[in-house]
Amino acid sequence: MLDSLDRGGWEVRYRDGSSAQKVCVRTGRELIQLRHKDSGCNRFVVEDEARDVTVQYTCRGNGYGRTHIRKESSGLVQIDSQGIAGGKPFQFTAEARQTGSCG
Repeated sequence: MLDSLDRGGWEVRYRDGSSAQKVCVRTGRELIQLRHKDSGCNRFVVEDEARDVTVQYTCRGNGYGRTHIRKESSGLVQIDSQGIAGGKPFQFTAEARQTGSCG
């Protein structure tokens, strides 16, 4: 499913009112680990359907997470994620929308 998303600049808006985050999407996988920037995390795809993907990941020494992404269109997704980052639990829901080119 992630391969079908538009490439370029995306804006992630968190439902709890936190500051929006800019993400440059090249493969779609950038939306999986929004709380873990580490590239060395191990990922396990739990579900990969036409409009939904669920990925569980572990980042050695920095926690873990489980993210569910639901595609509304190639430029709009809903994200639910939870886990442990930096020794603290996190849980969030967000909407991510393609905004143009990376920059």
